[in-house]
Amino acid sequence: MSETLFTAAKACLDACEADEKVSCTKAAVEAWRAGELAWTEECAAKPIGEPGRPPGLKLVRPRDLPKRRPTTPEGRAVLYHALTHIEFNAINLAWDAAYRFRGMPQPFYDDWVRVADEEAYHFTLLRDHLRGLGYDYGDFPGHNGLWEMARKTAHDPLIRMALVPRCLEARGLDVTPGIKARLLEAGDADGAALLDIILRDEIGHVAIGDRWFRFLCTDRDLEPETTYRALTDEYMKGPLRGPFHQEARRQAGFSEAELAYLEGVG
Repeated sequence: MSETLFTAAKACLDACEADEKVSCTKAAVEAWRAGELAWTEECAAKPIGEPGRPPGLKLVRPRDLPKRRPTTPEGRAVLYHALTHIEFNAINLAWDAAYRFRGMPQPFYDDWVRVADEEAYHFTLLRDHLRGLGYDYGDFPGHNGLWEMARKTAHDPLIRMALVPRCLEARGLDVTPGIKARLLEAGDADGAALLDIILRDEIGHVAIGDRWFRFLCTDRDLEPETTYRALTDEYMKGPLRGPFHQEARRQAGFSEAELAYLEGVG
């Protein structure tokens, strides 16, 4: 095998245009599942500054983003653009996990290839809906917070699993019910239905992060809950703000003690 999972993942990371990233992802997923990509390469990952993204996409500070108001057509488009941007970043995050962290068991790579595949599906669903509103990905600015956290956690898979799936992506579980309610109030039942699909899959993605976080804690003889608290305190500057989608977090692997900690009662 001349190509490896790592070279395939890097090609997906480097792809800039949205259609190119999705098609590259589909090809890499198919090759991996067909057993065509080696994954025991010994060489270390090369540093990645920024992943490929559409050249016309403007990145700004979160406070400089346009307002997401589902009650107006443009405000709804801004909301869908923000969600589409999250899923585009999530494709990169999944491939970065597969590319960066060498020497993990094969199921680790199975999981992150699956996540990349599903994130590309989510991106396509949301982008198609956004196009139905007369806009496309790149028509509004986005922020780079997810990738910035990926860079901060690039040195350690345990920290990556704790902070990206179990903190940042878990926030998606928390906010989805509220966004769905606002879309339904605005009469956008089709868009609300897309969020049901995404929430179902994202519970699984957070659960993957949870599984490998706990695997690495066990491997290093660390207690998961105290380790999670210490990492959130260090990197997130304290507990996250609610409300929290407790049932979704339970399904994703959060313990009752962790939920109590997040709620400020544990």
